[in-house]
Amino acid sequence: MKLVRLLGGLALAASIAVPATAADVKLGFITKFPVPFFATMENAAKAYAEANPGVEIIYGQGASSTDIEGQIALIESMVTQGVQGIAITPVDPTVAPTLDRAIADGVKVVLMDNSIPGWENATALATTDNYAAGKIAGGYLKSVLKAGDTLGILEGVPGVPALDDRVNGMLEGLDGLDVEIVGRNGTNCTEELGISVADDLLTANPDLKAIYAACGPPAVGAAQAISNAGIANDAIILVGFDACCGEIEKIVSGQEDATVAQYPSKMAELGVDALVRAIAGEDVPTLIDSGAALVTADNVADFQ
Repeated sequence: MKLVRLLGGLALAASIAVPATAADVKLGFITKFPVPFFATMENAAKAYAEANPGVEIIYGQGASSTDIEGQIALIESMVTQGVQGIAITPVDPTVAPTLDRAIADGVKVVLMDNSIPGWENATALATTDNYAAGKIAGGYLKSVLKAGDTLGILEGVPGVPALDDRVNGMLEGLDGLDVEIVGRNGTNCTEELGISVADDLLTANPDLKAIYAACGPPAVGAAQAISNAGIANDAIILVGFDACCGEIEKIVSGQEDATVAQYPSKMAELGVDALVRAIAGEDVPTLIDSGAALVTADNVADFQ
């Protein structure tokens, strides 16, 4: 599998030139659900299309992190509308049979953000290496915790590989540090469940030393739960993932200590570009890593 790794936060749309053979292509672009991360991806796709007038993109989005039927309906609708390719952040592996039918109709598929385990029919995957990014978070936690400290984990949607990788990578990043995991619960990547799960953790573990959230909204929810409990910012360590949805503001205020930033704009631009090039008959990498970085108070200005 060929891997292309691109780091940094700069948009690419203005610098990517669509091959002449790919003029007048029609694509579908489907994201999971309404949060700023996926809005950023859609905006990047729109910028790509604006910079390359031969590319027409139809957009769609699921209603929630578990809206499988919504994504299936969007895929089927876009095939009916005659798209030549679909770039999609798959909400669940069960959308694969619908994508297979699209491919059988001649539509190329590029996955973005996360893969579909065991499904090998995609042209490419443009994503963060979530396991490696999780290790970044774990490495940070190792630097600020000591053996015997307690850690609560706010998972995203258990069973979604990209989100599971963020947790498992974090655990590897602790690199043998003997911390006690006192809770590990799903949040569906929502702020509301982030508040609820973090509140339960804090109530059951008054001396909790750290919380790790595998998505941005639950991290912001955890910050709210910590504040609601009257706990000082420096009494507990909070680490998130995504650098979105208010996390940057929480780092500036001192309520969140660190987060792992992805580059959703790059992910979308590189995914759409791979799709366009594949339609034009070019060879494209099957795996494109859009990069990740640790954000703390020391460098948060670079991400504002």
